[in-house]
Amino acid sequence: MAHWLVKSEPDSFSWDQMVANKTEPWTGVRNAQASNFLKAMKKGDLAFFYHSNIGKEIVGVVRVVREAYPDPSDDTGRWVCVDMQAVSPVPKPVTLADIKEDAKLEGIALTRQSRLSVMPISDPHWKHLAKLGGWKK
Repeated sequence: MAHWLVKSEPDSFSWDQMVANKTEPWTGVRNAQASNFLKAMKKGDLAFFYHSNIGKEIVGVVRVVREAYPDPSDDTGRWVCVDMQAVSPVPKPVTLADIKEDAKLEGIALTRQSRLSVMPISDPHWKHLAKLGGWKK
């Protein structure tokens, strides 16, 4: 199983909306690298749900429940989306400041490619972030 981080602006689509909807297509990704990461996701993969712009913190965990298919919000047919299902919140949100200050998270894509909305998370980084957030599932 691979691990990921997906970003959403909470004033556009928040963790609370993700929880309320239970399952949501992850649409609107219009960056080639991020789109390729969506294409690489497999059913069952887990991702941290990160609030970008406002909050700048990991607030929950989602699971891929449907692999890449054409993004219904794209009229060109170029882009894909995946369906995500809310798993659970993280008991203690992990802020971008926490991540930047932690030597164990050096090299994480979130700090190297800050504008990327979908990114892989290595197993060691996943385990450490889960620990920081108090997430044990």
